[in-house]
Amino acid sequence: MAAAPEDERGTNVIGGSAHLYGPAVQARDVHGGIRIYSSAPDRLPTPRQLLPVPAHFTDRAEEQAALDRMLGTRSDDGAPQPLIVINGPAGMGKTTLASRWLHTHAPAFPDGQLYADLRGHVENGPANPGEILGQFLRAFGTPAVPADLAEQASLWRSVTANLRIAVMLDNAFSAAQIRPLLPGGSGGLVVVTSRSRLSGLAMDGARFLRLRPLGSAAGLELFIRGAGEDRVAGELPAVREIVSLCAGLPLAVCLASARLAARPGQPAASLAEELAPDEDRLTVLEIEGAGTVQKALDASYAALGPRPALLYRALGLLPVPSFDVHTAAAASGRTPAWAARRLDELVEANVLESAGPETYRFHDLVRVHARDRATATLTGTERERITRRVTDWYLWTATEAQRLITPIQLTLPRTYAHPAQWSAPFGDDRAALDWLDTRRTHLMAVLRLAAEHGWHATAWQLVDAMWPLFLRMRHYDLWIEAHRTGLEAARRDGHREAERQMLNSGAIGLSAAGRTEEAADWYTASLRAAQEAGDRRDEGQALLGLGGCRMAAGRYAEAVSDLDRAVETWSECGYPRGVALARILLGEVALAEHDHGRAIARFTLAREGLLAVSDPHDAARALAFLGRAHARAGDHVKGAAQMREALATFTASGAAHWQARTLEMLADSARERGDTTAASEFRARARDLYEVTSPADARRLG
Repeated sequence: MAAAPEDERGTNVIGGSAHLYGPAVQARDVHGGIRIYSSAPDRLPTPRQLLPVPAHFTDRAEEQAALDRMLGTRSDDGAPQPLIVINGPAGMGKTTLASRWLHTHAPAFPDGQLYADLRGHVENGPANPGEILGQFLRAFGTPAVPADLAEQASLWRSVTANLRIAVMLDNAFSAAQIRPLLPGGSGGLVVVTSRSRLSGLAMDGARFLRLRPLGSAAGLELFIRGAGEDRVAGELPAVREIVSLCAGLPLAVCLASARLAARPGQPAASLAEELAPDEDRLTVLEIEGAGTVQKALDASYAALGPRPALLYRALGLLPVPSFDVHTAAAASGRTPAWAARRLDELVEANVLESAGPETYRFHDLVRVHARDRATATLTGTERERITRRVTDWYLWTATEAQRLITPIQLTLPRTYAHPAQWSAPFGDDRAALDWLDTRRTHLMAVLRLAAEHGWHATAWQLVDAMWPLFLRMRHYDLWIEAHRTGLEAARRDGHREAERQMLNSGAIGLSAAGRTEEAADWYTASLRAAQEAGDRRDEGQALLGLGGCRMAAGRYAEAVSDLDRAVETWSECGYPRGVALARILLGEVALAEHDHGRAIARFTLAREGLLAVSDPHDAARALAFLGRAHARAGDHVKGAAQMREALATFTASGAAHWQARTLEMLADSARERGDTTAASEFRARARDLYEVTSPADARRLG
């Protein structure tokens, strides 16, 4: 198994864990035995991701009873029906019904309730299944998610095989979007909401519920709950007319009731007259009931004061599906305190809904209306200023996260079109990493927006700022997509240093995802660019990467040539750490060619060099390989002791991938000396660790 090249930012990321958890020991001379005690890592809380249910939820007793019957239906093997599809027009209340019903049945699914918005009918949708699988897997503690969709789906089924979970997949676009997200085993339940019927899911055993408009009595009850009994007292005939004009759409009823409540002096009959004309429609969305929603939205918008209306329009231009106070402040160009007050007003007007703690979102149709209002009332320059402010805020905040997590790697410049006095929504590196990870889809959406608008410097700077996210969380699909975009942006911007950074970082991601040939192409381009720029350190990095790719392909002579050149280059420019890392790979080549003496010499030099520059993690990697080389040479006692010492370091630091690699080496050594029992135990432990760090390796071990 090939060791990983070292990237010029200073952390090994190919084939090993880049994030160290728990206590670590770093020492020079140690005498006697070493015992390392570490507490188990904190368990993640059981996922409880379902959306909150609005307080004014009304009726739907018949539909809930139908869902109960579907849940109770059993297939031929006695397993509960695992897949239910709730479909119907926009604004019909599908999401609210599903949320209410799943909350009611939460005790039946004690292992977790998951939620994902599949963005089937929004501008930046639909969501890629791999994005959702990554979100779900990480909710259950999977630290490294594969890049390949098939591997992600396979791992997801393995993780959930024995779990009793409920999964809500909201706003689905197609059956193909759903299938990879189905959990394994028979104890789970999946509820899908969609405007489409998704009839293709019938072959997957789905049961379907078509959601109909509210009846007149339920619509009236919902309206009264929203507006208040005192507000409609004495005006029930006019209220019934309003409800009738809302055509049974819960969204329209809620908007109309909020509109009336916001105008205490307006008679209900006056609102009914405003909703009656039928000349305006949301033509951009040709769906049932759109005209009614357009009227209700126009009326709600007219009731907003100038300040919440300003924020309403600005939020309609955002490329992200949800937002917090800081994002709203950036969009409006105001303070977070100002934005918080306006968000409360928009929630009160029922045009904005809560999507979790301190998180807000529009209904799809409301977002369309807000964008339409922005287009109709703002100039192109004003609209661009809003989106640039939000893009700048994401870039600045991601950069602050990078500054906390990996400060030594923040070497490239940052430029802002609209600099402001922002404050970071986190205080330490762990919180910063959490911010990057929970907003990774937002960051990618902002990156795509920057690229589409030709904001080239912003685009590659954002990719550079996201480096800690890729390094620590290893979202290979996003890693690769981001660096393709960043590389193109750096080239268009004419920034050669950024171009080399994108090539290096992108090649590391490609290698980590197993795309060795493509990684080699990127390293070759990086080498050429480094030579043209006279950057010897970048040149050594590209050679190291190429050497790792050649070695992975079994082309050992070419690998040695590249690695020897990396050693020479880094020796000349004074980078001893790089020299030591190249020697690890040279030792691996020697080990693969059964030249045990040369391998031992390379690994010994590598370990000494890494200890000298205070790199205990990579020194432990060199020690693990050194132990394997000694065992292969016949000195099993010494070799096993060295591998166990390296394993202790990896265990203490939480480097799960390298624990598995070392256990696999111990298993191979035990088998070679005839101890099949120990070999089986080591192999089983390695396979268990690979299940969460490298599913392909877990399958390889069988």
